[in-house]
Amino acid sequence: MSVPDLRTRPVAVGVGPVSLDDVVAVARGGAPVELTEEALTALARAREVVEVLASAATPAYGISTGFGALATRHIPTEMRAQLQKSLVRSHAAGSGPEVEREVTRGLMLLRLSTLATGHTGVRVETAQLLAGLLSAGITPVVREYGSLGCSGDLAPLSHCALALMGEGDVRDADGVLMPAADALAAAGLTPVELEAKEGLALINGTDGMLGMLVMAIHDLRMLLRTADVSAAMSVEGQLGTDRVFAPELQAIRPHPGQALSAANLTRVLADSGVVASHRGPDCNRVQDAYSLRCSPQVHGAARDTVEYAAQVAGRELASAVDNPVVLAEEGRVESNGNFHGAPVAYVLDFLAIVAADVASISERRTDRFLDKARNHGLPPFLADDPGVDSGHMIAQYTQAAIVSELKRLAVPASVDSIPSSAMQEDHVSMGWSAARKLRRSVDGLTRVVAIEVLTAARALDLRAPLEPSPATAAVVRLLRESGIQGPGPDRHLSPEIEAAVELVRSGAVLRAVEDVLGELA
Repeated sequence: MSVPDLRTRPVAVGVGPVSLDDVVAVARGGAPVELTEEALTALARAREVVEVLASAATPAYGISTGFGALATRHIPTEMRAQLQKSLVRSHAAGSGPEVEREVTRGLMLLRLSTLATGHTGVRVETAQLLAGLLSAGITPVVREYGSLGCSGDLAPLSHCALALMGEGDVRDADGVLMPAADALAAAGLTPVELEAKEGLALINGTDGMLGMLVMAIHDLRMLLRTADVSAAMSVEGQLGTDRVFAPELQAIRPHPGQALSAANLTRVLADSGVVASHRGPDCNRVQDAYSLRCSPQVHGAARDTVEYAAQVAGRELASAVDNPVVLAEEGRVESNGNFHGAPVAYVLDFLAIVAADVASISERRTDRFLDKARNHGLPPFLADDPGVDSGHMIAQYTQAAIVSELKRLAVPASVDSIPSSAMQEDHVSMGWSAARKLRRSVDGLTRVVAIEVLTAARALDLRAPLEPSPATAAVVRLLRESGIQGPGPDRHLSPEIEAAVELVRSGAVLRAVEDVLGELA
């Protein structure tokens, strides 16, 4: 999904949480970052605690011991720098294709945000180097597989930490693949020599899954409003009624998302000549199909779920996820279980259900356009010459294939724990896996809604001389001005589908409506 170019405005990273908008601006918009003075003070204070514990005779986990199942070994002072390097190198064990640049930038920002809380014990210069990579547009190569979501996203974060050491591969601001040492040198940045606790602090967090959750929330908020638009186009094109969306009907089942979705449908359908054409006493329509009539109930439940996920994301953004954590006020370091990704993994899985079900009802609305027995006077498959032409028959097949895939992706990852680290880490969240499949789900929903918009626009053209509402007419006009042709003989349909997908993904469809009506709820 596109966002405004915010690169001229640095995102300030302090001891408090970054916002959802900050994550999107840095991950997608390429915004630079800067540490606040408060964060620099907190970093220095926490580092003092680590230095004291590192010099003590008593072992302290993560500072003068091994890790995980090897935590019982006390590491001599002269070996501790090697310990941190070995940790990062061994944990940078990802495999598979590179993840998207925005995912890596998102997890880097969120790790920096945790470092800035003063609960991890890294040095100021280490945190500043991470900020420097973000601002220079240097993106470490992170692989698809490797994270169990506990202790956090270890492998993905380790690939980023490796770059801070001047090792591994990165892509520069232009996307060119090169050794990390070369990219840092070109940007005037100096690799760090990790000291006690720093390697562990750089890799022990839920930042990858959280970053993907934040971006999914951002995308779904826009997509669900766009789905209200596509549903309104379908109601209109299938000669449905808008009476079921009346506010007094929503008030007697007071789910907030349902009321917002119904209000959007009412606004989008306002002043529709198509709807007005069958509103009189001669109308024999008693009830529309569920896929039309219940659109606000489904879209609204989806909205409420997204907002619940946003609450969880907000709590996680306000968290300092590391193990062990530095409690600077008490002058101590404590082991804990806050790195477990369950809270994030659950809502990632929940949102995959949302994407699948909203896509499912969208596909059902589309299918009704194509069936002569149910489309109220439109040609079969909206074809120009049915039998010779197939119209949108196979566009619906494409929707159906995607919806089927989304149902499979809705199977939760977070229940699929698998033990690791010699049974020390015997219950894991699989939050990274939940996040990866949610990204595919959001993409699939985008495509399904786009095909509904494409099909509904064709149907509205076929309803001429009846006039659609000003809002839906604006969407039809957008498609036509974007090179997507109206009704006519069969043509290569895939490019038109892809063009419609981009109009939905970019927010252009929603903007076309909001340019007429103002912002939708």
